[in-house]
Amino acid sequence: MTGESDLQKLLSGMRPELAPGRYVFTMVEGGVPSGVTPVVTVAEREGLTLVVPLEEADAAGLAYDYVAGWITLRIHSALEAVGLTAAVSRELTDAGLSCNVVAGFHHDHLFVPYQHADRAMAVLESLARRSA
Repeated sequence: MTGESDLQKLLSGMRPELAPGRYVFTMVEGGVPSGVTPVVTVAEREGLTLVVPLEEADAAGLAYDYVAGWITLRIHSALEAVGLTAAVSRELTDAGLSCNVVAGFHHDHLFVPYQHADRAMAVLESLARRSA
């Protein structure tokens, strides 16, 4: 299953989708706490970064300071594709929006400030239309 690597096709076909809920970045030492189901994990020297639903972080007593909306770009992007992250980041930067990008095997996932998630969706949808 090879993903798409043509930037024009990636941008025009990315179909951004906003997941329901609020997500937070937190860090733990050791394993994932009971009752927590991360949507992203990143192992770093300093500990294990988790992206989890806010409610689960609160229930587990996990500290966080960034609350995000989770946008998935619904196109199977090749891991070696060039320019998708840069193009999306540039559009969001021009709109004054921060973005944390995570690449999965099939899709790219963007974590944007929760209170601006709808605006980020509008920016991405506009980029896709202009790229068609």
